[in-house]
Amino acid sequence: MTRAYVGLGANLGDREATMRRAIELLGDGVVAVSSFRETDPVGYEDQPRFLNAAVALEKELSPRELLDRLLTVERELGRTRDGPRYGPRTIDLDLLLYGVAVVEEPGLRVPHPRLAERRFALEPLAELDPGLTIPGVGAVSELLAGLE
Repeated sequence: MTRAYVGLGANLGDREATMRRAIELLGDGVVAVSSFRETDPVGYEDQPRFLNAAVALEKELSPRELLDRLLTVERELGRTRDGPRYGPRTIDLDLLLYGVAVVEEPGLRVPHPRLAERRFALEPLAELDPGLTIPGVGAVSELLAGLE
């Protein structure tokens, strides 16, 4: 089994309840959940604040199968993609890391391409595993220090 890390975010509706339901829907294999934290929106700022977290998973799914599972959970929780890019959403599940794999396929890039720039994703990862390294990029702790 491979340990993968998934970022969660929500800024519409009952954010915490939706994120907790997303974690439940991910099912068996969730081995750790970070604390939830309020964050400012990035990219499209005229929207409510986000609640963000991360989970560590151990599942026998390929990166593509895991991404498909995340998209299914998003749809089950009312996620639509008809608004502006980086706009408001009921739930957002991002495959941040998949073991030490580097994956570049149509519609799937792991590690997440903007992970190293996003405090709202790095902080929960550091909480889950302080020694975590992003393949081909560097240590999460060093990336966070560079954002200060």
